[in-house]
Amino acid sequence: MNPKVNFCFEKPSKFQKEMQELRKIALKTKLDEDLKWGQPTYILQEKNVFLIHQFKEYCALLFFKGALMKDPENILIQQSANVQSAMQMRFTSLKEIKNLEKTIAKYLQEAIKVEKSGKKIVLKTTKEFEIPKEFSKILEDDKALKLAFAKLTPGRQRAYLLFFSNAKQEKTRIQRIEKNKDRILDGKGLTD
Repeated sequence: MNPKVNFCFEKPSKFQKEMQELRKIALKTKLDEDLKWGQPTYILQEKNVFLIHQFKEYCALLFFKGALMKDPENILIQQSANVQSAMQMRFTSLKEIKNLEKTIAKYLQEAIKVEKSGKKIVLKTTKEFEIPKEFSKILEDDKALKLAFAKLTPGRQRAYLLFFSNAKQEKTRIQRIEKNKDRILDGKGLTD
């Protein structure tokens, strides 16, 4: 138990009791408990294995290499279509957590086993992400922008591609691209 993480479990919230119960179960793994990204994170030999977090409608265990885990109960959830590695186990009540305590413990052990195995997630490369046709056209016409985009790190490129692609309307995609041209030309990522 790491005291610097206590505030995550002590602050009043819709899922405070659920979060505390998940912590009790998590601590039984004997992993190191730390605070990362403002969330209680459980670590094995400096490798993140899982964390506990909450949202408006649920609290969850997030397994960093969830995509590699066995899921015999079919309860792991991919957070969004763009998440390639992590998987969640979601909860909406204390009763649900208590009823699933043995299952949760098994999944925690599975996550530890995956981490100990040294297996790595093979992530999609930037080339595998679809480039919105509007951005493709702009890159064809603007060689400086094309060069600047090519110089960005793969993570920054993916962030832009996902951001541009997520707009449902062509007009919005073009607005997003135009608004971010200078950032790309300056070598900055979407959130820099």
